[in-house]
Amino acid sequence: MSETSKTSRRGFLKGTTAAIAGASLAGSLSVARSAHAAGDDVIKVALIGCGGRGTGAVTQMMNSDKGVKLIAVADAFDYRVESAIKNISKAHPGLVDVGNRVYTGLKSYEQAIASDADLVAIATPPGFRPQQYAAAIEAGKHVFMEKPCCVDGPGYLQLMRANKMADEKNLFVGVGLQRRHEPKYMENVQRIHEGAIGKVMFTRVYWNGSGIWNRKREELANLLKREPSEMEYQVFNWYHFCWLSGDNICEQHIHNIDVSNWVMKDQHPVKANGMGGCTARYLGDLKGTGQIFDHHFVEFSYEDGTKMYSQCRHMANCFNAVSEAAHGTLGTSSCDGKIEGENEWRFRGENVSGHQQEQTDLIAAMRAGKRYNEGYVGADSSMTAVLGRLANYSGKEVTWDDAVNKGVSEFPKSMDWNAEAPVKKNENGDYPIPMPGVYSFSG
Repeated sequence: MSETSKTSRRGFLKGTTAAIAGASLAGSLSVARSAHAAGDDVIKVALIGCGGRGTGAVTQMMNSDKGVKLIAVADAFDYRVESAIKNISKAHPGLVDVGNRVYTGLKSYEQAIASDADLVAIATPPGFRPQQYAAAIEAGKHVFMEKPCCVDGPGYLQLMRANKMADEKNLFVGVGLQRRHEPKYMENVQRIHEGAIGKVMFTRVYWNGSGIWNRKREELANLLKREPSEMEYQVFNWYHFCWLSGDNICEQHIHNIDVSNWVMKDQHPVKANGMGGCTARYLGDLKGTGQIFDHHFVEFSYEDGTKMYSQCRHMANCFNAVSEAAHGTLGTSSCDGKIEGENEWRFRGENVSGHQQEQTDLIAAMRAGKRYNEGYVGADSSMTAVLGRLANYSGKEVTWDDAVNKGVSEFPKSMDWNAEAPVKKNENGDYPIPMPGVYSFSG
């Protein structure tokens, strides 16, 4: 683990547990009657990224506190902002007042950040998040950012610089790793930290499912009423391009990877090796629609030698599992409310929606003015997923330090709808899929 990472995490962890506990308690009180850190009873929100997750996050902020209002929206595509405004207004009449603060295009986030918002919700495709987060923090805004927070080493470094700036400015940062806000996980992981399963020997984490959406070029043409540019298509079908999603090991499997890091007291792995590929995702009518793997297996190694065994897959008619497990010298745990062995235990409390609670905790922390910065764990777990992807793409053992410091940016040099897209089709009409043994993450 790099000394920089140790130092930043040490400072973060010192105050985080108390802050989250205080925020959870405050969330059960009448927080709407308190003043938030900016000194105003109304918390004004700008939404950047108006898809389902962004719309859901803002709706849940409003569920937490009737003093939350949406005052600006931004998205790359016009049709998305209209849908978000309509759906949030329907869920919370009177709490949407965007006026003419409706911005579209690849740089619309700059206008949303420049608005009078106190809190910026970032739910754009993951590749955009480091620069948008950094811009929001530089502008002095509190932030909720969806996961994963980055898709490459340069993005991770940008996040860490912004995290430090957020601390210096006393800004509040929430990240969409909702398991950390669910009581069944919180109590379970705390018991593991207290020794309920003894010394952790290894963890197992899974996100194996049948697949994810794949949007065709024709769908976008119908929405735009014209032929889209290549850049527009890739942003529209963002999950299927590494520079935008980081592959499914980053976009979805980060949740399970994050639980393993959490069990390991928020250490990150120091190296990884694994295997993966793409055998079924782009067959038939999906040919030529993307470039990411459909299966990954990674063996991660932590600094003390503890292993994390990681699986994620998108294939129909196969073994499915979305879960985590920790194995120790005294027993095993599912991490979400069950321990077997010498200290058998079951979670008996009332569970909550993690998606809702993460917003309740963030808004309550703002009201109380308590230290709250989840940016460090968001960055580290995102980079852990990137480390696994680089190991699988290259087919080699990759160290954390090399992945962070030698990895090249996946992001295009010019962000414009008519700019050259970072991924191009080959002579067979397919986007290039990384080849283990050939791919080099350091360029």
